[in-house]
Amino acid sequence: MRGVTVPTPRVNPAPVPPVRRLATPVGLALGLGAAFAYVGAVDPNEPGHYPACPLLQYTGLYCPGCGGLRSAHAVVHGDLAGAFQANAAAVIGYAFFAVVWTVWVVRAARGRPMRVDPHPAWLWAAGAALLLFTVVRNSPFGGWLHP
Repeated sequence: MRGVTVPTPRVNPAPVPPVRRLATPVGLALGLGAAFAYVGAVDPNEPGHYPACPLLQYTGLYCPGCGGLRSAHAVVHGDLAGAFQANAAAVIGYAFFAVVWTVWVVRAARGRPMRVDPHPAWLWAAGAALLLFTVVRNSPFGGWLHP
């Protein structure tokens, strides 16, 4: 007959094995672990190990990332107070990443996809908070945020 279509049966794809689902988050964790181990072993507080921040070097202003390596070094050595003093925004970023990574691993282990689709308002709020952090740490009353 003309105009009649016969539906084709849907074939479900074979399930992805858990090892393959966990490969990306575990690989990312291994890479970040190696980076943190390096920063923990090579002290950024000693000059000559890492390049200087170009913004700080040429303008004298602290960028939002200034002190991030010192903060990571302090985290590796268990000094949370020192990490917050070096760069509070970085420590909050480390914690946020750890939570997102944990959710990713749990979802991958259960066979559910990880979807990160933040509302634009959240992205604007994060950007505004980072801008405020940068302005305050470079103001005369923000000396407590200097690395």
